Amino acid sequence: MGVHSLLSTFSVLSLCTIFLLVLVTIPYKSFGFISGLAVEPPPDGICATSVTIHGYECQEYEVTTDDGYILSVQRIPQGRVGGGVNKKLPVILQHGLFLDGRSWVLNSPDQNLGFILADRGFDVWMASTRGTHFSRRHVSLDPSYLKFWDWSWDDLAAYDLPAVVDFVFNQTGKKVNYVGHSQGTVIALALFSQGKPVKQIDKVNSVALLSPIAYLSFIPEAALAKGFIAQVPIHTSILSSEIVSCSSARDGIFRKYDYGNLIENELHYGAITPPVYDLSAIPRNLPLFLSYGGRDLLSDVIDVQILLNALKLHDPDKLSVQYIQNYAHLDFIFGVNAKDVVYNKVISFILQHG
Repeated sequence: MGVHSLLSTFSVLSLCTIFLLVLVTIPYKSFGFISGLAVEPPPDGICATSVTIHGYECQEYEVTTDDGYILSVQRIPQGRVGGGVNKKLPVILQHGLFLDGRSWVLNSPDQNLGFILADRGFDVWMASTRGTHFSRRHVSLDPSYLKFWDWSWDDLAAYDLPAVVDFVFNQTGKKVNYVGHSQGTVIALALFSQGKPVKQIDKVNSVALLSPIAYLSFIPEAALAKGFIAQVPIHTSILSSEIVSCSSARDGIFRKYDYGNLIENELHYGAITPPVYDLSAIPRNLPLFLSYGGRDLLSDVIDVQILLNALKLHDPDKLSVQYIQNYAHLDFIFGVNAKDVVYNKVISFILQHG
């Protein structure tokens, strides 16, 4: 599944084998759905297990992508003190590698971005990409069959993210603010790098990228295996794209999935090499906030500098960058001081451009 580089087969298999040995996917029982409507949440849904127990209102939604995958989306329409949603700014939270929508509400309410945003008066939407525990459904494919898993993270950018943006925009009637972490930054950069032809561009107010990833040229493989994986919560599941996204863009080029041979690439793309995601095509007036850490094994400092160089023509008034020397990859989500160090800046950024 999706590796967007010309890595050797050995390099890809070595990392992916490590991932497979460490984490195991857990089957998910299918539930009925009404696309586009609030539905009765599954008994072990994110609302029931992670949100309402803290005294917050939570609504379960299911969003169907154009290629038939059914995504789990949760809405926290208000904080614990109440209030309506009519004048609130909608914020989409998109999880990172190995995680799902629960990652935004796993800590205590005063430490989670999802709850902090709700208490600050935002209309919060948390999405889980295809293949994760609560999004392991399809209109016709069963997850027990390989065909269900025949996709790469290109499809997360082409189908999942657009479906969620369209859904939240249609539900609220307002432009959305997007916050992505890790893999959530990859798919945002991939989608918005296609520029104005992507209709979702006009439905987004601002984009905040935590641990932004487009290039992985300087990621240390040994350090990744020993360091990052050891931090991953054991209950999370692996997506087919997540297993190999660790090695994407290792050649310093942010591009679509490389099928590994000239014939397959020619068949899918009309060219022997995969198309490149042109980051300079991101609308220069789209407000961007990037926050990265000095101890991040996936969003390496040098790789982020390469990303920033690709954005060098972006409107300087629309580009904000934060560097945190002692932050690692998961600190942006689970760090007990993330509210003071990161989230307050994210909120200020959204309010500035909302």
